[in-house]
Amino acid sequence: MKTLKLGQLQVGQRGRIVRVGVGSDSADWVQRLMAMGFLEGSIAEVVHEAPFGGDPLAVRVRGTLLALRRQEANTIEVIPV
Repeated sequence: MKTLKLGQLQVGQRGRIVRVGVGSDSADWVQRLMAMGFLEGSIAEVVHEAPFGGDPLAVRVRGTLLALRRQEANTIEVIPV
């Protein structure tokens, strides 16, 4: 199945996380994402995007609603479900 970046999903779409930290050279940032619940195998859903450019995104993962910049969301690789 084709993978996408979390930031590429549309509002209402969900994806199973397959990789965290794609293209990021910051181990601290990857650790922070994982601490927020972005773990491989978890389902993430794009719940809302801001108007006029769509930044930030509201993403629900493991029962928590979080705001991420699209650039940050694009470091998370998902398979749409």
